Amino acid sequence: NWAKGHYTEGAELIDSVLDVVRKEAENCDCLQGFQVCHSLGGGTGSGKGTLLISKIREEYPDRMMLTFSVFPLPKVSDTVVEPYNATLSVHQLVENADECMVLDNEALYDICFRTLKLTTPSFGDLNHLISATMSGVTCCLRFPGQLNPDLRKLAVNLIPFPRLHFFMVGF
Repeated sequence: NWAKGHYTEGAELIDSVLDVVRKEAENCDCLQGFQVCHSLGGGTGSGKGTLLISKIREEYPDRMMLTFSVFPLPKVSDTVVEPYNATLSVHQLVENADECMVLDNEALYDICFRTLKLTTPSFGDLNHLISATMSGVTCCLRFPGQLNPDLRKLAVNLIPFPRLHFFMVGF
């Protein structure tokens, strides 16, 4: 659950994860920020994921934090604590992330059923939709253009108020 990922098991691993992040950041010529892809239903993505985001925020306060957060299904739940995990995670994301791209698990399944005509979508199918979304959101960063050439300008153009930084992506 969220508490285990954030306070116990995640806390044991966070230093080694931050060492890897630090090494990757040192290899960058111009570090704009970080992109984190995680789920908010389980303990690892919600608890350890938000712990990682808060630690990165402490270590790199002037860098942008963009998350792609997969929200759990509201009607079907694998575990009874999924709503609590998501709620506790959202609080952390409000405080520590600059831009949050909300990926609704139910909508992903709906696209697989209705648009792609898949009877039993696999995790690979869902991950393909998420990667297409990530590619669409970040294309302005990867290709030259007039608008949003970096993470900060993307945030300036999207966010009306600092705490209103949750975006629903569409297909």
